[in-house]
Amino acid sequence: MADLLISRSVSNESHPSVSFANARHEELKKIKESQKIRVNASGGGRPEKLQQEEQILLCLFYLRQMPNFEILGMIFEISKTEANVTFHYWRKIFRDVLPASLLEEVSEKESDLEIVKELLTGFQLLVDSA
Repeated sequence: MADLLISRSVSNESHPSVSFANARHEELKKIKESQKIRVNASGGGRPEKLQQEEQILLCLFYLRQMPNFEILGMIFEISKTEANVTFHYWRKIFRDVLPASLLEEVSEKESDLEIVKELLTGFQLLVDSA
């Protein structure tokens, strides 16, 4: 199932946010690696079950569909624990990379918050239940 999702997904070059997320992931990996006290040589250990693109897709799929982690693990052929850890890791990266929502940006300034609320009341809300 995950292979089908990846084959339908768009390449990384067309999504700047995915490129930023990949860059942030590499940055965090280097920081984590530099802080490690190694007993064994680097490169040892169990390889990751999901490629980086699959991990990003898992996070985005969860945010869109909101399945429980057991179902998410079944779709991506990993354990529910690994699905949970992977989602929360990439969620933090996307939170760093992507801009905050308009309401989050102005929540500290009361005057700006009132202006945004006035602007938003003019829009029609469409709820998609599909």
